[in-house]
Amino acid sequence: MARPVTVNIPHSLGKDEARRRIEAGFGQMRQQITGGLGAMLAFQEHWEGDRLHFEAGGLGQKLTGRLDVLPDSLQVQLDLPEMLAAIADKIIGRLKTEGQKLLDKK
Repeated sequence: MARPVTVNIPHSLGKDEARRRIEAGFGQMRQQITGGLGAMLAFQEHWEGDRLHFEAGGLGQKLTGRLDVLPDSLQVQLDLPEMLAAIADKIIGRLKTEGQKLLDKK
């Protein structure tokens, strides 16, 4: 059974710049979403408007999620498989940290 998790990451970049940074750096966030198991999971992603849909599968597990780029925040929704649900708090913390790094003004 999947465990739903939502992470909000505030920013002050505006929607266009936030999306540009997510497009350029989603690979870093992907490692945090998969709890470091990214090399063992097949990962697919596609944009639909300002929503990034992603899915990872492997080791008999499936992770799905959505990332919405909003004018003042990112909202990431994950459906974590049992294997990753056990470390959900760790994944949430890393995801917030990496997401904030991508969005920090440079």
